[in-house]
Amino acid sequence: MSTTPATLAVVDLGSNSFRLEIGRVEGDQIYRLDTWRETLRFGAGLDAQGRIKSSAMKAALKCLARFRERLAGLHPSAVRAVATNTFRVAKNASEFLPQAEHALGFPIDVIGGHEEARLIYLGVAHELPRSLEPRLVVDIGGGSTEFIIGRGLEPERLESLKIGCVGVTQRFFPEGRLSAAGFEGAETAARVEIEPIAREFGPAHWREAYASSGTAAALAEILEQNAFSGGGITPSGLARLKKRMLAARHVGRLSLHALKPERAPVLAGGLAIMAAAVAELGIDRIDPVGGALRLGVLYDLLGRTIDADVRGVTVARFVDRYAIDRAHAARVAALAVGLFRQALPGANAERAQLLQWAATLHEMGMSVSHIGFHKHGAYILQHADMPGFSSGEQSRLALLVFGCRGGLAKVEAALDDNAMRVQLLALRLAILFHHARAAIGLPKIRLKVSRRIALAVPLRWLAAHPLTAHLLEKESAQWDALGYPWKSHK
Repeated sequence: MSTTPATLAVVDLGSNSFRLEIGRVEGDQIYRLDTWRETLRFGAGLDAQGRIKSSAMKAALKCLARFRERLAGLHPSAVRAVATNTFRVAKNASEFLPQAEHALGFPIDVIGGHEEARLIYLGVAHELPRSLEPRLVVDIGGGSTEFIIGRGLEPERLESLKIGCVGVTQRFFPEGRLSAAGFEGAETAARVEIEPIAREFGPAHWREAYASSGTAAALAEILEQNAFSGGGITPSGLARLKKRMLAARHVGRLSLHALKPERAPVLAGGLAIMAAAVAELGIDRIDPVGGALRLGVLYDLLGRTIDADVRGVTVARFVDRYAIDRAHAARVAALAVGLFRQALPGANAERAQLLQWAATLHEMGMSVSHIGFHKHGAYILQHADMPGFSSGEQSRLALLVFGCRGGLAKVEAALDDNAMRVQLLALRLAILFHHARAAIGLPKIRLKVSRRIALAVPLRWLAAHPLTAHLLEKESAQWDALGYPWKSHK
């Protein structure tokens, strides 16, 4: 994209609250213009089978419709919506997601735990003074807790654990009851989750410790305003707060300076996780910091508009890691993108970019085996940690690589999506025309796609390349068999 939008926006669909943040871009900096938060406790809206309840869906859709009004007028490239842990674990998330996207008016990316951690660190790093000293960041969310160690703007270690203030509160402090047994159980459960990463994230690996997001900000302010701590979050301060909470016996009877009504119901769960984290990681003091996920998404979005997209860096690293033939991949990618743009000129740039990356990586599975390499590549793309990519983007990459060769029937369901159908066709044709794996003089190829496929290749060129002509006949038969009539013009 040649120009940078003056305004960027992020929507964060968290397990505790949904948030909208809008920022103004000045050079390489982003300044907050507006924020909006609605506490839905979406993570508490799962039933016993792990499905999102209809009541939670209705509340979420109403919230997103309100966000949509505020986002009116912004270009799609200037807005990114991300969904975190509840959307990762809910069994019916894929059914609800289209409704949520319709209500919001923008696509929603479900991001994995490691990607969430990366974006959290990116946001925090932009809030702190520049330093090359290693820093620990702990982010306690509604459904998960992220741990990151990094230097400057670069994260070095990332971890996401499935413990969050909403889930822990539901399990150990039902109906707002505060008891010693509840705190003991909550802290023990959290320590069990944190203990396996304690050595990797212990004090030997960092010089400064920071805690981001709402739980940390609330705890730090409560500790300071009630004189439980001389500054920051400390083990002794947390112990004093727990003592006060136990004396109240119920969240409804809590009387604490700086405790906001919307934070009170999940304070006990957040306190238990923080107490477990400082104990397991040997933290004497951890300071609250702004930024976190939403600011990280904004800076990541800014990077995409100025050709500093971290996804491109990830793809380049995969090219190295899986020893991909760069020259061949580049030839296939160039032809695939050219055919795609020719057949679907109105498609957005993201579709073309995703196709280019899929073409670049389509042979990565050869590092496992030449036999069925497209299957191996698809598996890696679906399950690997890929900084910058959402879960949905990884799934689409995997589908393109899975369907780039062999029978079409295995991806028949995906062909109902017109853009995906054209992407797959363009990629398969690009691989077919470059089957010799050498730089060849390609003729002028014309491609039109609707429900029918019209491919024009000069007859003289086909006569000089009989194997390619044969492969095209086999390819056309596959599309014909699935109800996509193919007409060749020569």
